[in-house]
Amino acid sequence: MSTQPNGLTYAQAGVDIDAGNALVERIKPAARATDRPGTMGGLGGFGALFDLKAAGYVDPILVAATDGVGTKLRIAIDTGHVDTIGQDLVAMCVNDLVCQGAEPLFFLDYFAIGKLEVDQAARIVTGIARACAASGCALVGGETAEMPGMYHGGDFDLAGFAVGAMERGMHLPARVAAGDVLLGLASDGVHSNGYSFVRKVVERSGLGWDAPAPFGPGTLGAALLTPTRLYVRAVLAAVRAGGVHGLAHITGGGLTENLPRVLPDGLGATIDLSAWTLPPVFRWLAEQSGISEPELLKTFNCGIGMIAVVAPDRAEALAALLAEAGERVVPLGTVAPGQGVGYRGALL
Repeated sequence: MSTQPNGLTYAQAGVDIDAGNALVERIKPAARATDRPGTMGGLGGFGALFDLKAAGYVDPILVAATDGVGTKLRIAIDTGHVDTIGQDLVAMCVNDLVCQGAEPLFFLDYFAIGKLEVDQAARIVTGIARACAASGCALVGGETAEMPGMYHGGDFDLAGFAVGAMERGMHLPARVAAGDVLLGLASDGVHSNGYSFVRKVVERSGLGWDAPAPFGPGTLGAALLTPTRLYVRAVLAAVRAGGVHGLAHITGGGLTENLPRVLPDGLGATIDLSAWTLPPVFRWLAEQSGISEPELLKTFNCGIGMIAVVAPDRAEALAALLAEAGERVVPLGTVAPGQGVGYRGALL
């Protein structure tokens, strides 16, 4: 092999393969800690293997979900607080999977950046691994793309892809009927939707990310980076207990747009807005922006991150089961003939 003096290297072009290899070695223990029945091999292959039979499935249906974190990443980048953004990424995918009745099995991430900083990347991926382990989901691989000229000034992007499974005939929603009870599961703040609006409100307020949060303890940036809640284990326990007819993950579109996704034609829902107290972060956003209540309900989760549609005769038992699993449960209303979501009472 011939070489030219002063020849250009890939590192000089902005891509450091050695840094990528160092990152893989750093994150292997975190990924290994997410192993579960069905996991085969480890990081570093050209593809990830998973054994559905070893995971206990007889006649499985696979379910896939993919998502990102949105412009919440901007706050993480600007503040340097990147340790929990991985949980947002995982939660946005696995919380969607359970709405189909599926158990999350494995997860892959895509991390793109202009110049790879191994320590920062390891913090991000370790956060992803922690969230996977908390959801019973194996981190089986991913891609780290160093892309000089595409991302500047420390900017990066994250995307995730999760696969789950359920036995044939167990998919949700199913058997949703008039009279079914809506059980709301509390959110941990804003989660990962509406952050373009959030950032605009913060900009207009004149506050910096390091200013004290006007609605709670800590800095404004840290408070707004509270990670998306992982509902997987509690919700799957409820599904397996019987009586859950549907699940709605309250993401973009808020309560108004997401609940109808699990309601069949001819059925709507009535929600009592006085059943819970609007969390302070949303009240602050509303007061600062002057947003109307209908717009607020269509933009944010407003304190309810997941809704379970359950049989009336199972509502009390399932609420108790979910509470025992650590969820804050709010009876919100019922399914009724009609269309869309109707509200009574007021949040603001």
